[in-house]
Amino acid sequence: MAESRRVAVIGAGPSGLVTARELQREGHRVVVFEKSNQLGGLWDYNPQVETDLLSLDPNREIIHSSLYKSLRTNLPRQLMSFSDYSFDCAENGNRLNFPEHEEVLKFLNEFANDFAINELIRFNTEVVRVAPVEFGGNRWIVESKSEELSSEEVFDSVVICNGHYTVPRVANIPGIKNWPGKQIHSHNYRVPEPFKDQTVVVIGDGPSGLDICRDIATVAKQVHLSTRSSEIEVSKLDNYENLWNHSKIDHVDESGEVTFLDGSSIHADIILHCTGYKYDFPFLETNGIVSVDDEGRAVGPLYKHVFPPKLSPCLSFVGIPSQTFHCDDQGIIFLGSELQAKWIAQVLSGKVLLPSEDDMLADVEDHNRQLEEAGIPKRHTHRLHPHVMEYIDWIAAQMEMPSLDAGLKEMYWSIYRCIGKVGYANYRDLWVFDNLAKLSL
Repeated sequence: MAESRRVAVIGAGPSGLVTARELQREGHRVVVFEKSNQLGGLWDYNPQVETDLLSLDPNREIIHSSLYKSLRTNLPRQLMSFSDYSFDCAENGNRLNFPEHEEVLKFLNEFANDFAINELIRFNTEVVRVAPVEFGGNRWIVESKSEELSSEEVFDSVVICNGHYTVPRVANIPGIKNWPGKQIHSHNYRVPEPFKDQTVVVIGDGPSGLDICRDIATVAKQVHLSTRSSEIEVSKLDNYENLWNHSKIDHVDESGEVTFLDGSSIHADIILHCTGYKYDFPFLETNGIVSVDDEGRAVGPLYKHVFPPKLSPCLSFVGIPSQTFHCDDQGIIFLGSELQAKWIAQVLSGKVLLPSEDDMLADVEDHNRQLEEAGIPKRHTHRLHPHVMEYIDWIAAQMEMPSLDAGLKEMYWSIYRCIGKVGYANYRDLWVFDNLAKLSL
């Protein structure tokens, strides 16, 4: 007979919602903690920004979402679906292949309603502490607060689904303390109007950096995109008259100048950091068993990015992999989190067994050793590309499920091929044009 556990799920974003569904399907008793008044997590657009635009002040009021108003998904709707729940959004009678964020939130609300997940969610309830019960045999205390009231409850298991697009990483630029201009992180970017007639340097040429610099270019005097590379030559970008590509920043100074590694420089009004985010679990107390590295780039040790070997299966994480499952990167987003959630739910019910603690630790150490030998930076510890399909199929195999549909795999790789040919700026339109026949999946 399958075991039924009382499980706390932290966060009601996509990962938390699908985790709650899978746990409930396995007969577990679920409580979802959500500190906002709305489900959706990252996809719940909030026009407000933090008072500290770099998000460095520990006493600031934290805004969870990092969505900007113009954001569309990087993936077609077929790859934003769950295995048994299709993302089939429409606008003016026409299906959008790369939906806007409002459609994603609508989809998540429909998913929650159809599976009665709302009934499991405690809104406006922030988790402030998660810790093992002393002498409690792998049980967990979850302390939460709501409207100035605090409570402590004991759960058999905890699944952490709080996302990792809220605590920004900021570039360390020589001379920045004396630079007189304004700084902002993309976490606090919403609309281009505040950048009107300004000269802006955008750091980071990932998906958000490229989206935002083109957004800003519609109103700014000049926009200069600084990449990680030291070999990029100064050039116009995307046929914009006021948008330039640059190498990495060498230094800035008190005159307002920003100097790049190639020796070129410009006088800027604003530096916008599109430099990524840190993993952060301020509520989690494990006495160092689970930790985040000093720069917030890696969580460990985690077996297959999900289970801490020493605390498994009673503590687990969904949605940790980056550049695989999330809106700022390419990958199989919701389906990846769904399979992780299914795996956790079946492990907790006893249907699927994990390896021994020693074997899981050995697997983690082997993974880290392979990264180091390949010269892969620590910031890519949880990056699965180009092996995301193997990862998804591996998890499916743990539950004796079939591999991912071949058509979805081909769709995934066709996007990468299209980006390689035409660049990130134009691939959405050109991929749709080249792949209309494949959209009937």
